[in-house]
Amino acid sequence: MLRRTKIVATLGPSCSDPKVLDKMVEAGVDVVRLNFSHGKPEEHLQRAELIRSVAKTRGRAVGVLVDLQGPKIRIGKFRDGRITLKAGDRFIFDASCELGDQERVGLDYKDLIKDVSRGSTLLLDDGRLEMWVEDVQGNEVICTVVQGGVLSNNKGINRKGGGLSAAALTEKDIEDIKTAAKLKADYLAVSFPKSAADIQQAREILRAAGGRAWIVAKIERVEAIEELEEILNASDAIMVARGDLGVEVGDAAVPALQKKMIRMAVEKNKLAITATQMMESMISSPIPTRAEVSDVANAVLDGTDAVMLSAETAAGQYPVEAVAAMHRVCLEAEKEMEPYFDGKMLDHGFLRVDEAIAMSAAYTALHLNVKAIAAMTQSGSTALWASRMSTNVPIYALTPETETRRKVTLFRGVYPINFRPSSTDRDQLLAEAEDELRRRGAVRNGDLILLTIGEPIGKPGGTNTLKIVRVGERKTD
Repeated sequence: MLRRTKIVATLGPSCSDPKVLDKMVEAGVDVVRLNFSHGKPEEHLQRAELIRSVAKTRGRAVGVLVDLQGPKIRIGKFRDGRITLKAGDRFIFDASCELGDQERVGLDYKDLIKDVSRGSTLLLDDGRLEMWVEDVQGNEVICTVVQGGVLSNNKGINRKGGGLSAAALTEKDIEDIKTAAKLKADYLAVSFPKSAADIQQAREILRAAGGRAWIVAKIERVEAIEELEEILNASDAIMVARGDLGVEVGDAAVPALQKKMIRMAVEKNKLAITATQMMESMISSPIPTRAEVSDVANAVLDGTDAVMLSAETAAGQYPVEAVAAMHRVCLEAEKEMEPYFDGKMLDHGFLRVDEAIAMSAAYTALHLNVKAIAAMTQSGSTALWASRMSTNVPIYALTPETETRRKVTLFRGVYPINFRPSSTDRDQLLAEAEDELRRRGAVRNGDLILLTIGEPIGKPGGTNTLKIVRVGERKTD
């Protein structure tokens, strides 16, 4: 059984050994994430080269996602590295402080003094500590601790309900976008976008640098929820980044928002990645908790394109086991997914012929005992559109384009095949596609398959033909 939901794994010290990375690919990694919050540009370039070398050895396509750091909304450092606060303590965030102590700490994000006022609630370290703002005086934000705990160097700050003014793209991000273009990233994730304009700015900078990556909007601010439709329209994909989002909107609101975001992404022919703490216990345990298993399974049942591992693979003790666990959970959850075609699509007006062909293929697959959809594609668009419907029929993206094969690694239920036909004759090309699927064991004689193709052959966006073929009964028209 092929796994339809894709697995994104973050690279880091735990999988810097090529042998470990090879085992992760064998266990089921489809896309790797390069977290630009850590490491130097040359390290990321080396990791991109390494994963592509490992994937090539295995005859696989593996996508590369570059994740920008975004604004550093963090406190500074403490003289002794950390302090412990208790409820009722007075504590000050001081933009002019260099080294913190029991009473105050500095700010990497110095605009905090402009963004808060008396009555604001500040949440630190992913919401583990809570402070109520008493007053703002000069460079100082004076607070009362509501929920205490240990506070250490460079922990993140969120304002409950959102409202921090930090721009989505920093000077570091702009330089990192150029690095992403240099390493030919397949996806570029923008952290903390507040509007479609943030996404458009990132795309313009990337294209100017020669990059062709698709843009992923990380939804982690209250403002992004309010502008979700516009951000989706400007993006190619979204990431349900449940960490910072959960802090800003409250943890109880996240599950419903996750379902809403995935549903909207599918309806708009966009991709969705579900991320954050999916199997976090596996940082130090060889098996996940039952709650984590349920979390991953529910994301699959929500219809997400991909589930993501962060510290589990980047810094955890069991990176290979984490991928293997996610793989088996996805497979089990997918057994419970019923084929489904959204009835609203029957009333949908198509603006492009290739989109109509893709939807026709998905609809036909639901009403015939079809074993596979084979999309001969240059850009991958036909495979993307067909994958938006839950047909449970595998979609093979047959393409000679390396860039396209890497991009479709993130599409739910789509599998890339390096396909270089010997002829541009339509019938010969279709016959070679059928033979390729049979050679790979995807189909056998007597199976029904759907083939999509565009004429003239090789023109991107030109898919205009859908053909139903019974394998082994080839005829020419």
